Formats: sequence, C-alpha cells, structure tokens
Amino acid sequence: MKKPKYHVFVCTSSRINGTQKGYCFSKDAVSITQSFIEEIEANDLSDDVMVTNTGCFGICSSGPIVVVYPEGVWYKEVTPDDVPEIVESHFINGKKVERLEI
Repeated sequence: MKKPKYHVFVCTSSRINGTQKGYCFSKDAVSITQSFIEEIEANDLSDDVMVTNTGCFGICSSGPIVVVYPEGVWYKEVTPDDVPEIVESHFINGKKVERLEI
C-alpha cells in the first residue's frame, strides 16, 4: 500500500477491550465509517484515502467527530448524509466543508 493523501479518523467510541459504546457510537458513527468506505470506493479513491475508527476525542458534545489529516481538519456533528459532501468537497476538490468544521 502506498502512503494515502488523506487519513480520516472517525470516532466510533471504540474501547480498548473492543466494545463500542458512548456518545458517537450512539449517534450512528459506525454507519458514518461505513459510508466513508463506500464513498471512497465508489469514487475510486481507495489509494488516496484511508479510514480508521477511533476512540473518544474528548469533545462528545460536538460528536460524531471526524478528523482529516494531513491538514488536521476537525468536523463536528457528522451524519452519514454528510459523507458524500465531505468526500466530494474535501478529497476530490480540496475544499473543507466549512459548515461542519470545528
């Protein structure tokens, strides 16, 4: 695998013991992660974008949280419906989705 252009971290409230419970998990974060994977594949971006689920970022009141590197862009209150916009705007066109940005 070559180094991806973007690395997306989605809080799914993963715990060290493997269980998922918490605010972002309760707000459909697993579906958000799946949506990213599907949109990335549909747009033939699998070599450019890597998706990783994470534990808590510590700002649950703004969750679900999605962080995109290398820019360090933090998105708040992301829903599965926001994912196609993030993929198109940020990953394809290089423009942050300002309405979701922290």
